[in-house]
Amino acid sequence: MPLTSMTISMTTDEFERMRKVVYDRSGIHFQDAKKYVMESRLSRRLEELEMTSFSQYISFLTMGPYQKDEFQEMFNRITINETSFFRNQPQLDVFEKRVLPQLLESRKESKRIRLWSAACSTGEEPYTLAMIMHRTLGLRMPDWHIEILGTDISERCLLAAQKGSYTSFSFRSVDPLVQQRYFKQEGNLFHLNDEIKQMVNFELHNLRDTLAAKRHGMWDAIMCRNVMIYFDDEMKTSCVQMFYDQLTIDGTLFIGHSENLRGMDIPFHQMPIPQSFAYTKETTGSLK
Repeated sequence: MPLTSMTISMTTDEFERMRKVVYDRSGIHFQDAKKYVMESRLSRRLEELEMTSFSQYISFLTMGPYQKDEFQEMFNRITINETSFFRNQPQLDVFEKRVLPQLLESRKESKRIRLWSAACSTGEEPYTLAMIMHRTLGLRMPDWHIEILGTDISERCLLAAQKGSYTSFSFRSVDPLVQQRYFKQEGNLFHLNDEIKQMVNFELHNLRDTLAAKRHGMWDAIMCRNVMIYFDDEMKTSCVQMFYDQLTIDGTLFIGHSENLRGMDIPFHQMPIPQSFAYTKETTGSLK
């Protein structure tokens, strides 16, 4: 007999166990006040699996043969991927008008720039970087080797990113001219042109995995915006240290407007520009 569509109660002990699974695998910390969020968003999944308790689900999630796939399914349901093209324009202006010109000057011999969009969700951020690079370089594009990597823990988000098709919701911060130049509309969808799509590679990556980050080498700029707000202090510090280690000596880290690096013993220097939320390695001093 099928289960009725209703919220399955989660005990305090089950919440603690579920919260630990999520934290151990992703670094995301669910606060006590978010118990109802996890409970309500996963109840439907328990119904689909014909389970009547979260204890059953935890066993399936941690010991079953499909635990890796199920973690992806679970993670997709309990997280919200809020993003858009050209999100936080003042910060992107700092990248485009202050950081990028210095990179182009310092890399004029190698003609190589590497950008990492960490926790990129459905791809709007790395594609935004690609559009900025494209319009900045213009006719010089063929002379430069631009590497842009978008990573995320969600396979579903990365699959959507690789398709490069978006609804109008992703364009709420976009100049219509940008939309007209780089996208083709078909019905309710806007398809990114191939030239921009080919500038970005996507890869599954857990921000807990520092070894995987090292394998990618050094980056000239890293964007990790609005994800560290979900981390506890230990995970946040580990993540920022990883970014520091993977940035070039004159590289720049961009974080979200609700985030900061205060209290960390990591030698980053905040750029003295309002709304930049950008950090350079202290050995280079601030950008002027």
